[in-house]
This record gives sequence, structure tokens and C-alpha cells, in this order.
Amino acid sequence: MATKTKGKKQEKNTSEQFKVAGEEVLAKVKKLIKEGNVRRIIIKNDKGKTLMEIPVTFAVVGVVVAPLLAAIGALAALLSSVTIVVERK
Repeated sequence: MATKTKGKKQEKNTSEQFKVAGEEVLAKVKKLIKEGNVRRIIIKNDKGKTLMEIPVTFAVVGVVVAPLLAAIGALAALLSSVTIVVERK
């Protein structure tokens, strides 16, 4: 858990990891984006190599969601299992 200090306020970020099968990646990412308290989504292969990093901000969600989801779907079709790392506020 990382702690960032902004003035007198402290903002705590937490991270979670999910192991999912390739065909479940797109559904899981959509669900995480809808939750709203996600800062970043990182998709890693089974060897731990980062394949895609998605900063989730209001601007990104509003403008670039469709192409990102298409890229995630194409990536998921090629992989048998991935780890999704989620950084939350």
C-alpha cells in the first residue's frame, strides 16, 4: 500500500490482483471500470510481464473506452490466462 501526501491530506492507494482466464478478461476490466474507484489497471501475462497498462481517469473513460476495450479483447483472445493488477484510490 502506497501513501501519498498532498498538503495535510493523505491519500492511500491499494492494489489487488486477479487471475482470470483469457475469455474473462474483457468482462472483468469492464466491471472494474464501472466501479469507479480504480486508478490504474495493469494486465500481465502468466510470466509476470506487463502487457498493457491502463490509467483509468474520467477523461480516459469518457473518450477512449471503446478502442481500449477492443485492444483488451484482442489481447485476451491470444492468452490463456492473465493477471489483472488493480490500483484503487
